[in-house]
Amino acid sequence: MNKNPLNHQLETAVKLRHCWCSEKPLPCSSRNSASMESLNTFTNPLNPPSPRRIPLKPFQIHHHHPKSTQRNLSSPISCKLKSSQKDTTKSSTKLISQKILLSENMPPPLAEEEDGVEAEKPLENDKNGAMGMWLKRLPRRVLSVLSNLPLAIGEMATVAALMALGTIIDQGEAPDFYFQRYPEDNPALGFFTWRWVLTLGFDHMYSSPIFLGTLVLLGTSLMACTYTTQIPLVKVARRWNFLQSSEAIRKQEFSERLSRASVQDLGIILMGSGYEVFLKGPSLYAFKGLAGRFAPIGVHLAMLLIMAGGTLSATGSFKGSVTVPQGLNFVIGDVLGPTGFLSNPSEEFNTEVHVNRFYMDYYDSGEVSQFHTDLSLFDLGGKEVMRKTISVNDPLRYGGFTIYQTDWSFSALQVLKDSEGPFNLPMAPLQINGDKKLFGTFLPVSDTDASSVKGISMLARDLQSIVLYDQDGKFAGVRRPNSKLPIDIGGTKIVIVDAIGSTGLNLKVMALQLS
Repeated sequence: MNKNPLNHQLETAVKLRHCWCSEKPLPCSSRNSASMESLNTFTNPLNPPSPRRIPLKPFQIHHHHPKSTQRNLSSPISCKLKSSQKDTTKSSTKLISQKILLSENMPPPLAEEEDGVEAEKPLENDKNGAMGMWLKRLPRRVLSVLSNLPLAIGEMATVAALMALGTIIDQGEAPDFYFQRYPEDNPALGFFTWRWVLTLGFDHMYSSPIFLGTLVLLGTSLMACTYTTQIPLVKVARRWNFLQSSEAIRKQEFSERLSRASVQDLGIILMGSGYEVFLKGPSLYAFKGLAGRFAPIGVHLAMLLIMAGGTLSATGSFKGSVTVPQGLNFVIGDVLGPTGFLSNPSEEFNTEVHVNRFYMDYYDSGEVSQFHTDLSLFDLGGKEVMRKTISVNDPLRYGGFTIYQTDWSFSALQVLKDSEGPFNLPMAPLQINGDKKLFGTFLPVSDTDASSVKGISMLARDLQSIVLYDQDGKFAGVRRPNSKLPIDIGGTKIVIVDAIGSTGLNLKVMALQLS
């Protein structure tokens, strides 16, 4: 017959009251009764020979019906309880009787408060408990937000956009440059003026707060993703267990029955195919591709290292560039400038650099292939501490700073005029179309105080040949430096003694102020 739902709840309550009951379902029966009694005795199945009486408080179940009158229902319950311990006696089961009061009224409070003060404590405890649970869950929620893929994609897109903007806007220029380049009376794109550049720090984009803050946020997202997603995946991938039943094996996505196969031979074959093999008795477990689980972690780590290095370079270093003619010198501290708020000068800033020689290599076509600079470093006492010839992609490193060979220029031309001299004629760069360099100088041959001065013009694209023109601008000839071959132009004998080049150097020093 069908069970009454109310009786089913009462049966469950009786089971919970007696924790020594068996985990198996208990056969119970109930019948309606109009009397109200309390449970008086029960028999302990763990000690059948000597039962004792234990009083138990009755518990109530209330159903509230606003429109109905109060009804008290009682139901006597008879249950057969089984002991969880093995008992060889026949008296391992006994009969228990209990009457439970059922009322439709709301249950009374657990404790009556006289002044209402005690009633507020549970509410305060609930609030404190809820606040504590919220604080415990806060780190997980923050990690969940930071490891969100759309957020990481947006951060990377923002970094890329800021880098592109830093490429378009000239970096490190004086404010007057931006006043003229982005005037307020003619803003770029209708709104972009010098105020945007200087206020947001776009004139030093890679050390600006916006760019560095975006990098920090992206790095935090990468670490959160690694901690919450990638590392757990690796841990799961490393877990392995043996399936003990054929039924479990057949439930796999792919399964096959090999009647004459040997587990040891199969393990050898799998190892030859690149699998990691584990044997345990007659069972075998093999897997491969675990290294692929580490690939995302490696990518995240590489990105974090790149961003950390870029941030330190942008905020805690000094940079500078200088063009020095052959035979001259400079002090490192005079050409370096700080790049960020962590930059701190060091003792190496007092090092003096002397350019011993500058020369270039050429292709067979005459184009420049490489240029070299012979440098010497001197301390404050004038002692040479290092000497090295640098070139492109072969810098000089000493005491925390690095000197790179980046460019070259034409400084001066030494000539003899009618066996007089030598005269050092400065070479000036000329504006031409294209990326090729062109330098020129002028040797006056008439009275320099006259209104129109005539002379000999000399042009050069590099240090290996000089093209000469007469007073009327007509081509006169070509001479190589150090050839000692004279050329007569309008009665003036000219000898090209030497071409003095200038080396273009970039200097960088990593110096952090952490205190």
